[in-house]
Amino acid sequence: MGRNESPLKTILRQRVYYLLEVLIIFLGIFIFMFILTFLLPSLIDVNSVIYEPLYYLLRAVIPIIAIPLFLYLSTFIMEKQRKKLILKEDISPSRNFLSLFNITKKNFKFQLLYGVLLLFLIFIPLDFFTYFFSPEMLSFMSEALNPAGEFSLNSYFMESYFVFLLSVIIIQISVAIYEESLVRGFFTNRGRDYVNRMSAVILPSFFFGLGHFGYIFTRPSPGFPIIFPIIWFLQTFFVGIILAMVVLRKHWIFPAIFAHTLNNVISAHAIWNYINGKEFSFMSMYVYLPLLIIGILLFVWQFSRIKESLLVGFKEFKTYFARDKNIEETSLDTIIRIIMDLLFGLIIFLIGAIIIL
Repeated sequence: MGRNESPLKTILRQRVYYLLEVLIIFLGIFIFMFILTFLLPSLIDVNSVIYEPLYYLLRAVIPIIAIPLFLYLSTFIMEKQRKKLILKEDISPSRNFLSLFNITKKNFKFQLLYGVLLLFLIFIPLDFFTYFFSPEMLSFMSEALNPAGEFSLNSYFMESYFVFLLSVIIIQISVAIYEESLVRGFFTNRGRDYVNRMSAVILPSFFFGLGHFGYIFTRPSPGFPIIFPIIWFLQTFFVGIILAMVVLRKHWIFPAIFAHTLNNVISAHAIWNYINGKEFSFMSMYVYLPLLIIGILLFVWQFSRIKESLLVGFKEFKTYFARDKNIEETSLDTIIRIIMDLLFGLIIFLIGAIIIL
């Protein structure tokens, strides 16, 4: 990048090159998904109870294979473009992605602790208060997931509890691995090499939120007020920011996968109970309230660690709205950068919705 290049040109160039690499990764995931979609039904009956768990399990493996493989391809295709950016290092982006999954005896307990804190202090309170103050969200979510649909991949919600339990554990582990590998593992972790740190947090989190808002376009859900997909968007956008900041700061993806998985399993139980005629009060009394009590105890026990993380997090978050001194932004440039992050997050979502979602 030339020193005389204007901040706006730099901002645009960074995001365009980032988008190009995203398209390469999308291509890789699409190829593997295409093979899975057409090969699996020829091997297993789509009406079998094991079809959906197996589909999601194989789908979870795809980004872990496709992202490193096509990052190698991107290295050759975009070598000249990356040299124009302000990358200090760009050594083996594939290895950098895979290193996120590294768990050692020394750091496992800390990764597990972070995962537990994310689950009990972020995910569970957020879901509980959402369902408590807006119980209609369960109705919207049960319709949006369309478990009774002819081509639905969520029919396990209509099964007996035993089949549902086995399915939901496998499926939600798979969903968390897929989403965290793609959104935090690639979009955020790799995005940091193209754009500034907080843009690499906000842009993918906006994409993640839009992915859940997009359920408004499913066939059963247009009858619901738009407030419900907006709530789902705000939830996931907020959670996405926190998870992205943790992944960037610690370079660990296991805590995000752990918390994401268990939260989805718990939330799926709330939906299953709703579909089977039980009000949220049942889940509230026997599941969420005990978990909230555990969360309070964890908060007291880990207060100093939580306080430190919050202070660091707020300090980093505020930098997003400050001028980026590395490219000599003006106040107007900062506003345009924020708008561009949202715009490119929308573009990536729209492309992803067509290709891989």
